[in-house]
Amino acid sequence: MAKKVVATLKKEGTQKYAKVIRTIRSEKTGAYTFKEEIVPEQLVQEVLNRKS
Repeated sequence: MAKKVVATLKKEGTQKYAKVIRTIRSEKTGAYTFKEEIVPEQLVQEVLNRKS
């Protein structure tokens, strides 16, 4: 699946996107989960700076 997503992110003549994968720690169990988002390249830093 990752190859398919990367291939679709590289289409010519469209807006450039980036896949952001963040680790989030559970308050209850302390276990880590991963949250994936596909965002425009201009918003990557904004997404990473968000708290949740």
